[in-house]
Amino acid sequence: MDSAFNSKMETKTMKKVNVRNMTVTAMLSAIGFILMYLDTATPFAPSFLKMDISDLPALIASFALGPVWGVAVSLIKNVLHLPVSSSSCIGELSNFILCSSFVLPAGLIYHHKKTKKNAILGAFVGLVVMSAMALPSNLFLIYPLYYKIGFAKEALMGMYQEIADKVFPFMNLDSMAKCILYFNVPFTFVKGMLSAVITIFIYQPLRPLLKGNN
Repeated sequence: MDSAFNSKMETKTMKKVNVRNMTVTAMLSAIGFILMYLDTATPFAPSFLKMDISDLPALIASFALGPVWGVAVSLIKNVLHLPVSSSSCIGELSNFILCSSFVLPAGLIYHHKKTKKNAILGAFVGLVVMSAMALPSNLFLIYPLYYKIGFAKEALMGMYQEIADKVFPFMNLDSMAKCILYFNVPFTFVKGMLSAVITIFIYQPLRPLLKGNN
Protein backbone atom coordinates (compact mmCIF):
# COMPACT_ATOMS: atom_id res chain seq x y z
CA MET A 1 0.00 0.00 0.00
CA ASP A 2 2.72 2.43 1.07
CA SER A 3 4.82 1.40 -1.91
CA ALA A 4 1.99 2.10 -4.36
CA PHE A 5 1.28 5.45 -2.68
CA ASN A 6 4.94 6.45 -2.78
CA SER A 7 5.19 5.43 -6.42
CA LYS A 8 2.13 7.52 -7.28
CA MET A 9 3.55 10.53 -5.43
CA GLU A 10 6.90 10.16 -7.19
CA THR A 11 5.13 10.06 -10.56
CA LYS A 12 3.16 13.21 -9.74
CA THR A 13 6.32 14.94 -8.56
CA MET A 14 8.19 13.99 -11.74
CA LYS A 15 5.33 15.30 -13.89
CA LYS A 16 5.33 18.55 -11.93
CA VAL A 17 9.09 18.91 -12.35
CA ASN A 18 8.89 18.20 -16.09
CA VAL A 19 6.14 20.80 -16.55
CA ARG A 20 8.19 23.36 -14.63
CA ASN A 21 11.31 22.51 -16.63
CA MET A 22 9.45 22.93 -19.91
CA THR A 23 7.98 26.23 -18.73
CA VAL A 24 11.37 27.58 -17.68
CA THR A 25 12.90 26.32 -20.92
CA ALA A 26 10.25 28.12 -22.97
CA MET A 27 10.79 31.33 -20.99
CA LEU A 28 14.58 31.22 -21.32
CA SER A 29 14.32 30.38 -25.03
CA ALA A 30 12.16 33.46 -25.57
CA ILE A 31 14.68 35.61 -23.70
CA GLY A 32 17.52 34.14 -25.77
CA PHE A 33 15.58 34.90 -28.95
CA ILE A 34 15.11 38.53 -27.88
CA LEU A 35 18.78 38.87 -26.94
CA MET A 36 19.74 37.78 -30.46
CA TYR A 37 18.39 41.14 -31.64
CA LEU A 38 20.59 43.05 -29.18
CA ASP A 39 23.78 42.45 -31.11
CA THR A 40 26.51 44.81 -32.18
CA ALA A 41 29.47 44.83 -34.52
CA THR A 42 32.96 45.41 -33.14
CA PRO A 43 35.92 47.25 -34.69
CA PHE A 44 38.14 44.20 -34.16
CA ALA A 45 36.23 41.74 -36.35
CA PRO A 46 34.42 41.70 -39.71
CA SER A 47 30.96 43.26 -39.56
CA PHE A 48 29.18 39.92 -39.99
CA LEU A 49 30.54 38.74 -36.62
CA LYS A 50 28.10 40.17 -34.11
CA MET A 51 28.65 40.43 -30.37
CA ASP A 52 25.68 39.48 -28.18
CA ILE A 53 24.81 37.64 -24.97
CA SER A 54 22.09 35.38 -26.36
CA ASP A 55 23.92 32.30 -25.03
CA LEU A 56 23.28 33.47 -21.47
CA PRO A 57 19.76 31.93 -21.08
CA ALA A 58 21.01 28.57 -22.40
CA LEU A 59 23.85 28.57 -19.87
CA ILE A 60 21.42 29.41 -17.07
CA ALA A 61 19.16 26.54 -18.19
CA SER A 62 22.13 24.18 -18.26
CA PHE A 63 23.01 25.09 -14.67
CA ALA A 64 19.45 25.20 -13.31
CA LEU A 65 17.82 22.29 -15.14
CA GLY A 66 20.63 20.25 -16.67
CA PRO A 67 22.81 20.29 -19.79
CA VAL A 68 20.14 18.76 -22.04
CA TRP A 69 17.79 21.62 -21.20
CA GLY A 70 20.55 24.11 -21.99
CA VAL A 71 20.94 22.56 -25.43
CA ALA A 72 17.15 22.68 -25.82
CA VAL A 73 17.14 26.43 -25.14
CA SER A 74 19.91 26.86 -27.71
CA LEU A 75 17.87 24.92 -30.27
CA ILE A 76 14.55 26.65 -29.61
CA LYS A 77 15.91 30.22 -29.67
CA ASN A 78 17.51 29.54 -33.06
CA VAL A 79 14.38 27.87 -34.44
CA LEU A 80 12.41 30.94 -33.35
CA HIS A 81 14.92 33.12 -35.19
CA LEU A 82 14.69 31.19 -38.49
CA PRO A 83 11.74 33.18 -39.95
CA VAL A 84 13.71 36.42 -39.63
CA SER A 85 17.09 34.96 -40.57
CA SER A 86 19.27 37.07 -42.85
CA SER A 87 21.78 34.26 -43.37
CA SER A 88 19.62 31.59 -45.03
CA CYS A 89 19.54 29.81 -41.65
CA ILE A 90 23.31 29.19 -41.73
CA GLY A 91 23.98 31.68 -38.94
CA GLU A 92 21.43 29.95 -36.75
CA LEU A 93 23.07 26.58 -37.40
CA SER A 94 26.44 28.03 -36.39
CA ASN A 95 24.97 29.60 -33.27
CA PHE A 96 23.36 26.31 -32.25
CA ILE A 97 26.57 24.33 -32.73
CA LEU A 98 28.72 26.77 -30.78
CA CYS A 99 26.18 27.51 -28.04
CA SER A 100 25.57 23.79 -27.47
CA SER A 101 29.30 23.10 -27.28
CA PHE A 102 29.44 25.82 -24.61
CA VAL A 103 26.52 24.92 -22.35
CA LEU A 104 26.77 21.12 -22.57
CA PRO A 105 30.19 20.70 -20.88
CA ALA A 106 29.44 23.60 -18.53
CA GLY A 107 26.25 21.92 -17.33
CA LEU A 108 27.84 18.48 -17.04
CA ILE A 109 30.64 19.81 -14.83
CA TYR A 110 28.32 21.90 -12.67
CA HIS A 111 25.86 19.05 -12.09
CA HIS A 112 28.69 16.76 -11.01
CA LYS A 113 28.95 18.95 -7.92
CA LYS A 114 26.75 22.03 -7.64
CA THR A 115 29.13 24.62 -6.21
CA LYS A 116 30.08 28.10 -7.37
CA LYS A 117 33.60 26.82 -8.00
CA ASN A 118 32.25 24.13 -10.32
CA ALA A 119 30.01 26.67 -12.04
CA ILE A 120 33.07 28.81 -12.80
CA LEU A 121 35.08 25.75 -13.86
CA GLY A 122 32.24 24.49 -16.05
CA ALA A 123 31.80 27.87 -17.71
CA PHE A 124 35.53 28.09 -18.40
CA VAL A 125 35.71 24.58 -19.86
CA GLY A 126 32.64 25.37 -21.96
CA LEU A 127 34.34 28.52 -23.23
CA VAL A 128 37.43 26.56 -24.25
CA VAL A 129 35.38 23.86 -25.99
CA MET A 130 33.22 26.41 -27.83
CA SER A 131 36.25 28.44 -28.92
CA ALA A 132 38.01 25.30 -30.14
CA MET A 133 34.86 24.23 -32.00
CA ALA A 134 34.73 27.58 -33.80
CA LEU A 135 37.62 26.61 -36.08
CA PRO A 136 36.48 23.24 -37.51
CA SER A 137 32.76 24.06 -37.53
CA ASN A 138 33.29 27.28 -39.50
CA LEU A 139 36.05 25.99 -41.74
CA PHE A 140 34.45 22.70 -42.77
CA LEU A 141 30.70 23.35 -42.44
CA ILE A 142 29.47 26.91 -41.98
CA TYR A 143 31.65 28.80 -44.46
CA PRO A 144 31.33 26.14 -47.20
CA LEU A 145 27.56 26.55 -46.84
CA TYR A 146 27.96 30.30 -47.34
CA TYR A 147 30.04 29.64 -50.47
CA LYS A 148 27.21 27.50 -51.84
CA ILE A 149 24.69 30.36 -51.56
CA GLY A 150 26.92 32.83 -53.37
CA PHE A 151 29.38 34.29 -50.88
CA ALA A 152 32.83 34.39 -52.47
CA LYS A 153 35.62 32.99 -50.35
CA GLU A 154 38.02 35.66 -51.59
CA ALA A 155 35.59 38.45 -50.64
CA LEU A 156 35.20 37.08 -47.12
CA MET A 157 38.96 36.76 -46.72
CA GLY A 158 39.27 40.33 -47.97
CA MET A 159 37.00 41.53 -45.16
CA TYR A 160 39.22 39.80 -42.62
CA GLN A 161 42.38 41.24 -44.19
CA GLU A 162 40.88 44.74 -44.14
CA ILE A 163 40.42 44.53 -40.37
CA ALA A 164 43.84 42.96 -39.93
CA ASP A 165 45.49 45.79 -41.87
CA LYS A 166 44.00 48.30 -39.43
CA VAL A 167 44.63 46.42 -36.20
CA PHE A 168 47.51 44.03 -36.97
CA PRO A 169 49.27 45.41 -40.07
CA PHE A 170 51.93 42.71 -39.92
CA MET A 171 49.35 39.90 -40.30
CA ASN A 172 49.00 38.17 -43.66
CA LEU A 173 45.77 36.18 -43.86
CA ASP A 174 46.48 33.92 -46.81
CA SER A 175 44.00 31.18 -45.87
CA MET A 176 40.51 30.96 -44.44
CA ALA A 177 41.86 28.79 -41.63
CA LYS A 178 44.05 31.69 -40.50
CA CYS A 179 41.12 34.12 -40.74
CA ILE A 180 38.99 31.94 -38.49
CA LEU A 181 41.83 31.12 -36.09
CA TYR A 182 42.93 34.71 -35.57
CA PHE A 183 39.48 36.31 -35.51
CA ASN A 184 36.57 33.90 -34.98
CA VAL A 185 38.20 31.85 -32.22
CA PRO A 186 39.10 34.76 -29.90
CA PHE A 187 35.86 36.53 -30.83
CA THR A 188 33.89 33.44 -29.82
CA PHE A 189 35.79 33.23 -26.53
CA VAL A 190 35.11 36.87 -25.62
CA LYS A 191 31.46 36.58 -26.65
CA GLY A 192 31.00 33.48 -24.50
CA MET A 193 32.90 35.04 -21.61
CA LEU A 194 30.39 37.90 -21.43
CA SER A 195 27.54 35.41 -21.01
CA ALA A 196 29.54 33.33 -18.54
CA VAL A 197 30.48 36.26 -16.28
CA ILE A 198 26.92 37.59 -16.17
CA THR A 199 25.56 34.10 -15.47
CA ILE A 200 27.95 33.54 -12.56
CA PHE A 201 26.74 36.76 -10.94
CA ILE A 202 22.99 36.36 -11.49
CA TYR A 203 22.48 32.59 -11.29
CA GLN A 204 22.37 32.21 -7.51
CA PRO A 205 19.71 34.93 -7.00
CA LEU A 206 17.64 33.41 -9.82
CA ARG A 207 18.13 29.78 -8.80
CA PRO A 208 15.17 29.51 -6.33
CA LEU A 209 12.80 30.93 -8.94
CA LEU A 210 14.08 28.67 -11.70
CA LYS A 211 14.03 25.58 -9.48
CA GLY A 212 10.57 26.33 -8.08
CA ASN A 213 11.82 26.77 -4.52
CA ASN A 214 10.58 30.29 -3.98
